[in-house]
Formats: sequence, C-alpha cells, structure tokens
Amino acid sequence: QVILAESGGGLVQPGGSLRLTCAAASGFNTKLSTMAWHRQAPGKERELVASVDRFGATVYAEAVKGRFTISRVNSNNTVYLQMDNLNVNDTGVYYCHENKRTWPMYERWGQGTQVTVSS
Repeated sequence: QVILAESGGGLVQPGGSLRLTCAAASGFNTKLSTMAWHRQAPGKERELVASVDRFGATVYAEAVKGRFTISRVNSNNTVYLQMDNLNVNDTGVYYCHENKRTWPMYERWGQGTQVTVSS
C-alpha cells in the first residue's frame, strides 16, 4: 500500500516552476509528524531539500533557499513544495518523507517523483 503519494514532477525549462504534492493515503494522519522533501540526483546521494515540523517551523537546504517553499495543510494531510527559478542542478527524483518523533515513532518514504530541468 502506498501511504505517501507524490505528484507534480515533470520536465521544465531553467527558470521555470513546479509544485510538488505529497498526500497521505486515506486513514493516515501526518499532523504530528515532521514532513520533508528529499531529492536524489543521478550518481549522488539523497539529500534533504526542505522540511516542516508539526509546529510549522521550516528548514531549507542552502541550495534552494529563496527559491523553494515548503508548506503543509494538516486538514488533508498534504505537504507541498513550490519550486521556482529552477536550474539544471535541481534535476532528480524528489521523495516525500514522514518522520514521527513522538511515540509511536516511525518513518515513511514516498515512491518519488521525477523532476527534470532542461532546455
């Protein structure tokens, strides 16, 4: 069963924008979790892009500060990543990650969505 489902990836030209969505499956509650987006470029390790905790505090990788915005809507257990002014270095598979840090603790990953920035 897919619990976290990403969508919104695709091919975009440099300077363009995309909005990624991560939606939890029906019956699954992410309100108490820290939600994050990670990405993995070809031949590279997976890296944190942005996170938002259950209080709304956000963290961004230096490479995306000022261009990406992470947000969450707890009423529908959804997290978004607005990506603006994309460049070729943003190419990769973007994964949604859930980290519940209070008992019961667990982590979940989505299956990923491909983002390709190319002219």
